[in-house]
Amino acid sequence: MDLTPYHAFLHELARESGDFIKPLFGQAGLEVERKDDQSPVTAADRGAEELLRARINRKFPQHGIIGEEHGSERADAEWVWVLDPIDGTKSFITGVPLWGTLIALTYQGQPVLGCIHQPILDQIMIGDGTTTTLNGRAVRVRPCARLEDATLLFSDTFTPAAHPSREQFDTLRRRVRLARTWGDCYGYLLVASGRADVMMDPIMNPWDIAALVPIIKGAGGVITNLQGGPAYPAQDTIGCGNAALHAKVLAALA
Repeated sequence: MDLTPYHAFLHELARESGDFIKPLFGQAGLEVERKDDQSPVTAADRGAEELLRARINRKFPQHGIIGEEHGSERADAEWVWVLDPIDGTKSFITGVPLWGTLIALTYQGQPVLGCIHQPILDQIMIGDGTTTTLNGRAVRVRPCARLEDATLLFSDTFTPAAHPSREQFDTLRRRVRLARTWGDCYGYLLVASGRADVMMDPIMNPWDIAALVPIIKGAGGVITNLQGGPAYPAQDTIGCGNAALHAKVLAALA
């Protein structure tokens, strides 16, 4: 499968959505609304997704689109774009740059190309399941095989507490060398670029996961759900730097 035509377009989508979002980051008076699930949303989320959808519809009108803010169109198409305009809106609205735009392309229901874009830090990570790059340079996960040497990341302390495996999660957190809430999609960027070893989320949606799969795999890592099953589609996610460490994390959570 030749994904070359989509790489350049993915980069364009990231840059254009980032140009839209960047002026709104830290903007005084930016209105924050609450969705039905009480998660926050802003004009940056909605406007960026509208921009992305318009560009995709012009370039590939036969492709489908699934987005967090504006739903699905042609979701049963062979090629489908999956969009999360701001993954980490809680960080975005508090001026913390640990968020990003997630853009994925799926083929016959499985992610084949993914992007994490952090426009404030000027970082674009793109993965295709074979190779992952950060600002054009190939990156790899680091070879950490012991929990006691690992850096574990998660998005917040409350979400793991609500998960059925809370006790196991607390055990895992005590065993690792370092545990931090450098979360949302930026945590997976850190794992894929070899600066952290484990990132986990016990509550996920398709738009949260799709871009992460080809990114983590392309960097040589392992990504599954918390039971070790397929990462997409799933309702929870764990991304690890290598298979040996992944097996130990799963055992700790079992």
